[in-house]
Amino acid sequence: MYITLIALDMKRFLTTLLAAAMAVLAVAQQPQPPQIPVYSYRCEVRSDAGRLGLGAPIFVVYPDAAVDKTAAAALAQDLGLTALADEFAGTVYVVNPVGAKYNYAADFEQYKALLKELRAIYNLKVIGIGNGATFVNTCIAGNAGEVAGIVTLGGKPGKAVKGAPEVPAYIGGANAAKVAAAYNTQNAAAIDPLVQVVVNPDKNASLKDLIADAWDRLMSRNYRYSNYMHTWYTGAEFGQYGPYELEPYIMPEQLGIVRNVVRKDLMGSGEFLWYEYIPRDLLNAPAKSVPLMVLLHGHGNDPRTQAEAAGFVELAPSEGFIVAELEWEGNGNPVMGLDGIEQVVYELLNKYPQLDPARVYAEGLSAGGATSNCLGIRKSFLFAGVGAHSAGMLPFIHLGASRESLMNEATQKAGAVEMPYFSVTGTQDLGIWFSDREPDPSQNNLFLGWKTYATMNGIDFPEAPDFSKDATFGVELRDRETIVTDKNGITMDTGRLYKGNKPLVQLVAINGYGHWDFKPDAKLMWDFFKHFSRDPKTKKLVYSE
Repeated sequence: MYITLIALDMKRFLTTLLAAAMAVLAVAQQPQPPQIPVYSYRCEVRSDAGRLGLGAPIFVVYPDAAVDKTAAAALAQDLGLTALADEFAGTVYVVNPVGAKYNYAADFEQYKALLKELRAIYNLKVIGIGNGATFVNTCIAGNAGEVAGIVTLGGKPGKAVKGAPEVPAYIGGANAAKVAAAYNTQNAAAIDPLVQVVVNPDKNASLKDLIADAWDRLMSRNYRYSNYMHTWYTGAEFGQYGPYELEPYIMPEQLGIVRNVVRKDLMGSGEFLWYEYIPRDLLNAPAKSVPLMVLLHGHGNDPRTQAEAAGFVELAPSEGFIVAELEWEGNGNPVMGLDGIEQVVYELLNKYPQLDPARVYAEGLSAGGATSNCLGIRKSFLFAGVGAHSAGMLPFIHLGASRESLMNEATQKAGAVEMPYFSVTGTQDLGIWFSDREPDPSQNNLFLGWKTYATMNGIDFPEAPDFSKDATFGVELRDRETIVTDKNGITMDTGRLYKGNKPLVQLVAINGYGHWDFKPDAKLMWDFFKHFSRDPKTKKLVYSE
């Protein structure tokens, strides 16, 4: 993903970009296993048909007693964890106690050291068995702000820790009800439905059966990561930014969605790759009745990133639209470019007669957001709205378009072509958001994106931000409000630019957030888009209140 450092010399910009790209690459490829586990297993076979590795589960297993590498491997396999890792692109670590048996102080320090080695945590599942379960119940449960799910089987109860982070938990075995009591107390104030305590007291169930049940009922439901006050893939120290955000880990089939992996040569340049997410209820919908949402991943990201991380797939069944995420950048496949993206949209419209050509929208993250910015201007006849997450107008040529060329086209189309534009960025996204380091905020990437779209939409817009008019955006907006989300209380500031009675540009700032997707803004973006359509014959924008 492009993280552009505004208003600095190109050498410093490229240095920042390279560092960011390396950080993303390190996460995507996963670093070498940390030294602490006695055994580690990582899914090495990645395929287009499988799941995204970025949100893959990391299983950390604390056994009943110390095991050697051979026994640890057998345990991981017997529990069914290696099979889950293979299916969901995951990793398994088996961690022995520091000594001959668990020493809670020493083993908790080892746990923190393991998290430091893992660095960028996205979907951590902690599993304890027997004495290992007692250690988890006693030491990790009350300090589980980074943990997406705890599973303890056969252990003794811990004590509820006042003020401890809420954590999803699955408790199995003969003592399950007693063990679960502390977790229920810890989670008593939880309002997030992902925070649940599942109890399975079946004394006759095998460990493998319990793990399978735990996966179905708890572990497959969510992941957890932290993007607050920093960007998550840059890593964090233990407890540095408070409890991580809980997010649903999408299982398309459980959402009633059919996922198709498609490869097709549309331009004679080789097979393009894209993913389709179709709610079953829409498979036989009436002709031209269903909107299409096109998602564009960030630079170097897997082409499933936006589908699994942005929140639109979860919205699709209830809001009634189809999602397609495109491998627009190439990454081992042919580069689509703007023309290729256009051809994929035509292919989808022809393939699915229920799709409405008047309601095609595009959204992207980072470099994908920059691509969406280009599409809204260069392919304005095709889309009824475009959105950019963590992206503005890049200071270099992107897919054949520069800031200058896009503004020139926007100026030529001003008053004749309207394009709804939704811009959302975290205020801790230091490469995109306004920074004290900027000598000239008028050249901020984000500000220039707003200015370009205001120009094309025929909306008066200032030459430079004036933070006396709005301390966040530097631009006078209507419908100004602050939204409190259910994600650790993170807030979003938002407002709109109008042309007459039409709100054609919506700006969103996620307070304290870094460079990444934020799922609550997906609904906000969709609620903005769904008021707009584009007449297939005249190509004029239609606004419906």
